[in-house]
Amino acid sequence: MCAVAMHARTEGNKFPRGDIFPQNTQTLTSNMASLDRVKVLVLGDSGVGKSSLVHLLCQNQVLGNPSWTVGCSVDVRIHDYKEGTPEEKTFYIELWDVGGSVGSASSLKSTRAVFYNSVNGIILVHDLTNKKSSQNLYRWSLEALNRDSSPTGVIVSNGDYDREQFAENPVPLLLIGTKFDQIPESKRSEVLTRTAFLSEDFLAEEINLDCTNPRYLAAGTSNAVKLSRFFDKVIEKRYFTRDPSPMAAFTDRKRFNFKSLHYD
Repeated sequence: MCAVAMHARTEGNKFPRGDIFPQNTQTLTSNMASLDRVKVLVLGDSGVGKSSLVHLLCQNQVLGNPSWTVGCSVDVRIHDYKEGTPEEKTFYIELWDVGGSVGSASSLKSTRAVFYNSVNGIILVHDLTNKKSSQNLYRWSLEALNRDSSPTGVIVSNGDYDREQFAENPVPLLLIGTKFDQIPESKRSEVLTRTAFLSEDFLAEEINLDCTNPRYLAAGTSNAVKLSRFFDKVIEKRYFTRDPSPMAAFTDRKRFNFKSLHYD
């Protein structure tokens, strides 16, 4: 079951700021209905902070009491495509926070499969203090991109990691590492060097942050620029390319090795 929460964060002055439901809810609903939209999955293990991240992205506020997501929760962020240019246009981004159980039960996968339809972008979320959550991003990405294939189709071998798996992927990806504040200063260089390989493997930009501190996504920061660039790319693929079809699944299962993650 998918619980849809109609929350909206606004960028600019076109829509009202403040409470989730302003007094003139009908006006807000009418304004949002007039916007084109894109659908972005937020995937990763339970406990990595997906719900906190989505709340921060959509409300620009820290989520005070995070809870486990059962099924899926949907939040909305207003985004200005190519802001500050003659091509500027306002869209809304649906962020689909999918429950993070990685169990192998077919019922879990079939339940999640309904959320993977008509997807325009994917945010992969991992906990920077939890190596396993980083490794599991390969499983999450393949489960979403190969809706008819089981994540157990990922084969760990001693061969080289085939980045063409994601070069062929038409769906834009963004990698976000959470709990940056919990990494000891003396370990940060080591951790960030290790996770940089994930960015290379997925051919995606990476953002590392603390979901309890909105300053990590403050306007003008490198993180905010990367986030805006990702949303622009998602919109570009959906509305301004000749072949906007979302979620073309990979045709072949590839062989993976996780040596590039430099895990002990």
